[in-house]
Amino acid sequence: MRTHHCGELRLKDEKSTVILCGWVQEVRDTGHLIWVDLRDRYGITQLILSKDMVAPALMAQARTLGREYVLRVSGSVVVRSAKNPHIPTGEIEVVPDTIDVLSSSETPPFVVADKMAGKETLHMQYRYLDLRRKPLQENLQLRHQVVQAIHRYFDRHGFIEVETPLLVKSTPEGARDFVVPSRLHPGEHYALPQSPQLFKQLLMVSGMDRYYQIAKCFRDEDLRADRQPEFTQIDCELSFVTPADIYPLFTDFIQHIFQTVKGVSLPPFPHMTYQEAMEKYGTDKPDLRWDMPFISLTDLVKGSGFVPFDNAALVIGIKLPNGATYTRKKLDQWQRWLKENYLATTPLIYVKALPEGYKSSVAKFYTDANTTQWAKKAMLASGDMLLLLGGEIEYVREAMAALVRHIIAGERIAPSQPYAPLWITDFPLLAFDEERQAYDAIHHPFAAPVYEDIPLLATDPAKVRAQAYDLVINGAEIGGGSIRIHQRKLQNQVFQLLGLDENTIKRQFGFLLNAFRYGVPPHGGIAFGLARLCALLNNDEAIRHYIAFPKNNSGRDTMLGAPAPL
Repeated sequence: MRTHHCGELRLKDEKSTVILCGWVQEVRDTGHLIWVDLRDRYGITQLILSKDMVAPALMAQARTLGREYVLRVSGSVVVRSAKNPHIPTGEIEVVPDTIDVLSSSETPPFVVADKMAGKETLHMQYRYLDLRRKPLQENLQLRHQVVQAIHRYFDRHGFIEVETPLLVKSTPEGARDFVVPSRLHPGEHYALPQSPQLFKQLLMVSGMDRYYQIAKCFRDEDLRADRQPEFTQIDCELSFVTPADIYPLFTDFIQHIFQTVKGVSLPPFPHMTYQEAMEKYGTDKPDLRWDMPFISLTDLVKGSGFVPFDNAALVIGIKLPNGATYTRKKLDQWQRWLKENYLATTPLIYVKALPEGYKSSVAKFYTDANTTQWAKKAMLASGDMLLLLGGEIEYVREAMAALVRHIIAGERIAPSQPYAPLWITDFPLLAFDEERQAYDAIHHPFAAPVYEDIPLLATDPAKVRAQAYDLVINGAEIGGGSIRIHQRKLQNQVFQLLGLDENTIKRQFGFLLNAFRYGVPPHGGIAFGLARLCALLNNDEAIRHYIAFPKNNSGRDTMLGAPAPL
């Protein structure tokens, strides 16, 4: 039906006879001249009609065209008199011989253009029109390129792609399941998988050795910009590995994706333990593009009569380079923000390093020698500012981490580098749930403990570290995984710590423990969120921009009207 697409023609095609197909982007009519922008996935070609060039009937037909009409146009390529340097086809245009309307269109509910026109709810309702916009088409093209790079990489490294079932048994994996009633077995249900976790472990039992899958997963959980109820993950599992095997392989994998798709060379991937991340940044997903580690000042601020600090379990500070220029009004704004969001913290205290010395908001409680000590520990240079906050340990870390993000966003502080990857390691294996009086798995019940910590399972389970790891880039968790438990006895011990009785263990995980009777290799793996990885590659926060038909923030598909009564 066509000889060329709408982004293809150039000066070299002058005088060629071509056939194009596409959608009408815009019609401009001056009376003597009519221009029609014809668009497809590849670009836009301008059609030009005038009384001197085409028959009066064709001019009349062109005036009947509306936005989003689908046309088949045959004509000749000519050089444009007024060239458009902003589009690849901007040096040529096409003089039509014939225009066939393949499909007419009603007036669309919004203009299909690069920039979103109208409310996002309307775009979601008419997603098939939204997907005609170039930015979204480029996002899906990026996703395609990422997927192709994934397949090439894993094939080159000896992985086998295996498809696992979508109708599975409900097992606890950290979120609620979507369930599917069985018609053939009334009263019984399948679950949609939160991940292929148990299947990929069974594949290791089967001797598959290196598995991967671009897998659909389902989690019935509250939604955010970086979550969807159904999502796709790059799922991997390997036999006979330790964390020391995982880190270089998947560092190389991510570097391969960035280099192949974006031509970006990532910096080195440092390692940081979970404990260190919480102590230095108050989060297990630190964004090292702004390296503002917490400075522990507890011992230096107590005993001077400033009650908020005297009563605080922890007092920490952050250094704001060139922060001495911030006004009292700005500091008061940050203080109000903290009070609205973190009531239990101390007042926000500052020390400014000025040419004439240090200026502190608590000077009446502390001597110049005190503030000099703080400034020295924070390595303040002239023009810098130190912000201090105190409170209960976990709470004040969380508050300070949030304040750092708030300041960076509000003051538009530029990052030191475009990408800052790192591995977070040695997560806690378990956390105690006071309400249930049992432990919860931090990652999932199948993560292996650090081997030297295994004796603590019987005496102090909260201190046990997991052989678990997350890959964080720019403050976002891109992937996570662990070495798995491969001994039946140890797996059963962890299940019991999670409050599962023998009957429950047998009912929910009997198939796994049975498999563990027959020779299980040490194994481990990792999974990456595909849409999240694509969003990161484009410096975007919303993963729905990389999903063709996403759900909205309420988990609804407003285009289909789902969920709906049967």
